[in-house]
Amino acid sequence: MHEAERGHEAERGHEAERGHEAERGHRVAVIGGDGIGPEVIAEALKVASAAGVSLDTVAYDLGAARYLATGEVLPDTVLGELRGFDAILLGAVGPPVGSNAVPPGTLERGLLLRLRFELDLYVNLRPFTGLAGSPAEGCDFVVVRENTEGAYAGEGGFLRKGTPHEVATQGSVNTRMGVERCARFAFELAERRERRRVTLVHKTNVLTFSGDLWQRAVQEVAADHQGVEWDYNHVDAACIYLVERPSAYDVIVTDNLFGDILTDLAGALCGGIGFAASANLNPARTGPSLFEPVHGAAHDIAGTGRANPLAAISSAALMLDHLGEAAASARISKAVASYLASHPVGAPFPSTSAVGDAIAERL
Repeated sequence: MHEAERGHEAERGHEAERGHEAERGHRVAVIGGDGIGPEVIAEALKVASAAGVSLDTVAYDLGAARYLATGEVLPDTVLGELRGFDAILLGAVGPPVGSNAVPPGTLERGLLLRLRFELDLYVNLRPFTGLAGSPAEGCDFVVVRENTEGAYAGEGGFLRKGTPHEVATQGSVNTRMGVERCARFAFELAERRERRRVTLVHKTNVLTFSGDLWQRAVQEVAADHQGVEWDYNHVDAACIYLVERPSAYDVIVTDNLFGDILTDLAGALCGGIGFAASANLNPARTGPSLFEPVHGAAHDIAGTGRANPLAAISSAALMLDHLGEAAASARISKAVASYLASHPVGAPFPSTSAVGDAIAERL
């Protein structure tokens, strides 16, 4: 076979592979989870399909229900399978509030945090838009939370547990690599936004070791991004400023624990965490990233059709953008914004499926 013929043959092979890939679509692991999780994820997948994106989905039974039935949280074999997907879409996990059947930390550490650590999902990205009628109406900011270190790394232990002299320690792990790569992501994100501003949130006056590392790392990263302004807030002050003047923020970068707290506050200010989406990102793309609504399993309304699917739908839009489907992602975000323009905070809420249908129709 001549060289040119071999080239054409190879190209035909590549075209066949691309055609098969287009037919197959993006491979997405779906963890519906517990409570309202499967309900909101169903609407997110409905909207993604309406946007014209082909997703090759595989459902995984993980969460409180599986743990209670089998004693398993995240088997190694399942973790190995998850590594092979393009993305993971998660609804919510957890037992009913007040239930003691699942020990505290079992799912949080054994499933959610293990996925973050094992898949190196080192950026937790949470965008916020103040909805009409909310305290932060008209605001547009994003929180970049370091996702694999800090107080959630698990450093600590007990001494003389269960005695009157019990001691418990809980350390905060901060590495130069972890802090710097998170800060770099925040500044690169700010460069693509109109206001081009980063605010570091920490507690440098008390946490003088970890805070010092964060401040020095951010200052040095800032030197590589001269077009981005940056400033600093203590975390307690940031809580006040988020309430009093949320419009002051563009991109917030912070550590794991502070980010966890600040984003719940931001969600409440912008209309409720039922609208808050999140992405757990591996920007290096050495494994799949995970996308999930911020809210919990809400067992009290599971099966009633009262669950708000908009956070899950917006999380799916973040996922599509990450998968290279920017146009479809933008269309979904625009459809969500259009829906919310006619359904402000506090307006009567239709059923879960009706909201999904309304977003899909707008596409």
